[in-house]
Amino acid sequence: MPLEVKIPPMGESISTGILAKWHVKNGDQVKRDQPLFELETDKITSEGNAEGDGVITLSVEAGAEVKIGQVVALIEAGAAAAPAAQARPAAPPQPPEAAPAAKDAAPAAPAVRSPAVRRLAEESGVDPGSVEGTGKGGRVTKGDMISAAEAPARAASTPPQAPAAPPAQPGARQTRRKLTPLRQRIAERLVKAQHDAALLTTFNEVNMAAVMELRSKYQEDFVKRNGLKLGFMSFFVKAVVQALREVPSINTQIEGDSLVQNNFYDIGVAVSTEKGLMVPVIRDCDTLGMAGIERAITDAAARARDGKITLADLEGGVFTITNGGTFGSLLSTPIINPPQSAILGMHAINDRPVAIGGQVVIRPMMYVALTYDHRLVDGREAVTFLVKVKQEIEDPSRLLLGL
Repeated sequence: MPLEVKIPPMGESISTGILAKWHVKNGDQVKRDQPLFELETDKITSEGNAEGDGVITLSVEAGAEVKIGQVVALIEAGAAAAPAAQARPAAPPQPPEAAPAAKDAAPAAPAVRSPAVRRLAEESGVDPGSVEGTGKGGRVTKGDMISAAEAPARAASTPPQAPAAPPAQPGARQTRRKLTPLRQRIAERLVKAQHDAALLTTFNEVNMAAVMELRSKYQEDFVKRNGLKLGFMSFFVKAVVQALREVPSINTQIEGDSLVQNNFYDIGVAVSTEKGLMVPVIRDCDTLGMAGIERAITDAAARARDGKITLADLEGGVFTITNGGTFGSLLSTPIINPPQSAILGMHAINDRPVAIGGQVVIRPMMYVALTYDHRLVDGREAVTFLVKVKQEIEDPSRLLLGL
């Protein structure tokens, strides 16, 4: 019995997706745990792996919408068969004088068919000789027979469509491509957040000199001990945890007609990927040290960019931090990640003149923005929260003391 390749379950809320890419070709020899395809859903992008060794026959084309549990390929145990043209020694060349009689010669013997192809031919009535083979040497594969047998049904059930647009020419004024499920989902969530919540943003600026000096002083020792660099994000995560403790109303959310107070600190960190923005959640940040937070962020970001993030990695956050400064953003108003009540936006660090102790000095400054749901959070609480974050970053020793 061939091994069925199915679309794996992705979570209760996901029922369909787009089979975005095949990593193998029809008739390829595959090995157990080898990545076979890339699946895009409205929440995550993941890979499907082979559950056994054998020759794969694809039954769904890349770009097709598929359902969870749908069979998209079959794996036949055993090595790939050699093409019929290579299985027999080549016939000796005919002498030149025999060439004119070639048109009267008997037709060539039919190609050797695999047992699976012969069985499908008997069951479906499809003549293998009328099917264009995609296997090696033009061999008709089981997948070719399945596609040929299903073609009439697909044609009957598919409404007429306009001819496909020709491929874009160099210098074309426009190109057109379908939105990915993830991009559609991002668009829906952003619009819904702005429609459902009463969004308001408050701003402040942070002197980054103390954190930058601390990183510079201890970076080498930190790398030697932990095997990774100390970044800015871990400081902001710890600062947010302290601020959430001081202003617990930020750590709330609305569920129906109830107000839910969260007493844990799972912080989402926005990661930009080729597929779109993802927000993996770093669990129990109040119990993690700087190294633990940096390691968790590095791991989550790598898995998000490699398409290996899971749905569980994205669920359950109580607050989100996004860093537009990575791309040079000076100031922005981030949008909350429902059902959370607030999001902190970090921005670029620039040297600016500031007044300190009655003197104008140059310091590395960062604008920070807190967007919050005014249904849950009052302006006084939002400003208090952002000032708390500012205090923690400008005096990072407070983070070590838990103040």
